Amino acid sequence: MLRISCSSISHSRGRIALLFAVIVILVSAAFAISKPHVIAFGKWTSVQWLPEVGVGASDKPLTLKIRPLLVDARVKEFTFGPAHDVTERLFVVRRALRVNDSLPSESTSPPHWQWQRGGWLLVDRVTGHISPVNLPEFDVFYSAASWYRDYAAYCGVSEDGKQIFAVVAQINRRKPVLKWLIGEEKAAAEIQQGQNPDSACRLPDWQRSPARVTFEANPSTKRTYVIRGHSVDLSSGEEEDEEAAK
Repeated sequence: MLRISCSSISHSRGRIALLFAVIVILVSAAFAISKPHVIAFGKWTSVQWLPEVGVGASDKPLTLKIRPLLVDARVKEFTFGPAHDVTERLFVVRRALRVNDSLPSESTSPPHWQWQRGGWLLVDRVTGHISPVNLPEFDVFYSAASWYRDYAAYCGVSEDGKQIFAVVAQINRRKPVLKWLIGEEKAAAEIQQGQNPDSACRLPDWQRSPARVTFEANPSTKRTYVIRGHSVDLSSGEEEDEEAAK
């Protein structure tokens, strides 16, 4: 006659319960990973933007059109300008943010919120993750970025505001692919006096086959660079012009 002890039955039931718990955890984790996120933009809204930068800053506000960036129907950021698709999964867009402009002496009053332009954001459509894009020398007032693939071309301004650079930066790469000094103190001061957004230079122009970008702060500083991965070469036509000018 076969006899089964109570301890054996209890041990078997414990193993079954543990196995069931592990299966539930694995299924839940798989479901959480595969659950898609819904990324969308809300409606456009016009807000007042007061730059307050440079020499002789104006008290007259500018109009800035913004729209919310929603992840699963929740507002995560506010953005402005067009978005650029880097891949089918990733895109970049510029951030708009509200900063508290209240003075310490106004701490008892309601916060005085003010809209400002920010840098670029990288958005992952699959994970819903949003992260800032590191663009060296990028100035939120004077710089305008032109995107091609995962490259951003723009004219940046040094921290002291005395130098202007032509820059090509690549996403997830700390050092710029290209950094060429366009102008010194005089050009930078002229830009600051003008108080025009995105005025460090004209928007850089991209071309393909091969990938190349043209910078032009003024007719005398026009240059075209060929982009090859992490390396940059001055185009042959530009090289010949420089040699002829010597």
